[in-house]
Amino acid sequence: MVYGKESALNYEFRLIGPAVGLKSGMADTHSKTLGYLLWIFGFTGAHRFYYGKPVTGIIWLYTGGLFLIGWIIDFFLIPSMDASADQKYQDGKYSYGTAWLLLTFLGLFGIHRFYMGKVLTGIIYLLTGGLFTIGYAYDYCTLNGQLAELNREG
Repeated sequence: MVYGKESALNYEFRLIGPAVGLKSGMADTHSKTLGYLLWIFGFTGAHRFYYGKPVTGIIWLYTGGLFLIGWIIDFFLIPSMDASADQKYQDGKYSYGTAWLLLTFLGLFGIHRFYMGKVLTGIIYLLTGGLFTIGYAYDYCTLNGQLAELNREG
């Protein structure tokens, strides 16, 4: 089966549970609620980083959410960004929402790294202010990929 070229027969929708509307077997890795909370700070691109779109996240950061117009449009795009992230990223032991909250509010202290079991880099972040904020910015661009890899490993 070619990615993105699934027939209508391959779609099975859940009718009950927290992940209503997701294809059967697909986990709800990213939360729309957290996406909308981050959207409030959308002119910084936070919601775009959360949904695994680091390039547009950086553009939003440096242009004020494309001069606030893109930020307003994103309010309506969050459901599709959420669905895309749910398809792209692996569910598992580590919660994307928890890791993103820890990165956003305590990332300079490396708390998200401790959560992911990366104790050595957590200590380095703790002692250096997120490796002088460069590592903190790096994690904003790569956290989803890091979590997906850890979740695949088990």
